[in-house]
Amino acid sequence: MNNVKNVFSIKDLENITGIKAHTIRIWEKRYNVLSPIRTETNIRTYDLSNLQKLLNITLLHNHGYKISKISKLTDKKIPELVNEIISDKSVKHHAISSFKMAMMNFDHALFFSTYNKLLSEKSFRSVFYEVFIPLLEEIGLLWQTDTITPAHEHFISYLIKQKLLNNTEIVQSKAPIYDDKIFILYLPMNEIHDLGLMYLNYEIINHGYKSIYLGESVPLDSLKDMKKYFDNITYICYSTVEPNKDLINDYIKQVNDEVLDETSNLWVIGRMIQNIDPKLISEKISTFSSIKELVDTITY
Repeated sequence: MNNVKNVFSIKDLENITGIKAHTIRIWEKRYNVLSPIRTETNIRTYDLSNLQKLLNITLLHNHGYKISKISKLTDKKIPELVNEIISDKSVKHHAISSFKMAMMNFDHALFFSTYNKLLSEKSFRSVFYEVFIPLLEEIGLLWQTDTITPAHEHFISYLIKQKLLNNTEIVQSKAPIYDDKIFILYLPMNEIHDLGLMYLNYEIINHGYKSIYLGESVPLDSLKDMKKYFDNITYICYSTVEPNKDLINDYIKQVNDEVLDETSNLWVIGRMIQNIDPKLISEKISTFSSIKELVDTITY
């Protein structure tokens, strides 16, 4: 934590830990659990060590420890006690907190040690569903509230991508089991949020199907080209921000008219599906509200 200069407001602490600013002020004033730095205008700010301590205090408090008791523990004893009480129930919360600290401090070592510990106890699938998905959702909220910068988000996303690529490479070494359909995964033009699509690629391959990952900003002509080589195509489009809500329905119509044929269909997932006209849903076009829902469909 020594060489990264990060300063947080009390509102930032509330956003990251989930503890209300009012409660933090009470804990600080009554029990002296944090050591804020005061600006020249007497505004409280907090450094990374304060954030780390508050995350640990939050876990202890959620496990029934009274703040009056926590306040009497030394700074060394608090993380020791956290490690002692980590159970299956709390491991998710603790891992998410550790990943957030790794992100705030741009700390590769903390990310890898947290990930490796999780992987020693859980499958990669469990780690992704139980920890990475909630983590990414929290990061999205932190970014929207200006608690973190785009640099923080890019840093943690890249490390998660590394793990996705590593695990995908392992399952790709096996030949596909099924040949009744092929999945083609892509992001529409100007869409760059690819983590969810990368995970779907892993799951499809792991389920024994052939998956072709085209990546971001794929034009419709590239989708049409795939019909020269394959039949029974299921296109999977992940739309987080593009096409935007004003264009998504026109885009779905265009894919239906120009790309789909009697042997192909389109599955759409991502935030933008909430703006799709239900009348466009058909035997050929389906929407999915979550990664799990789509993955469950593959197994049927």
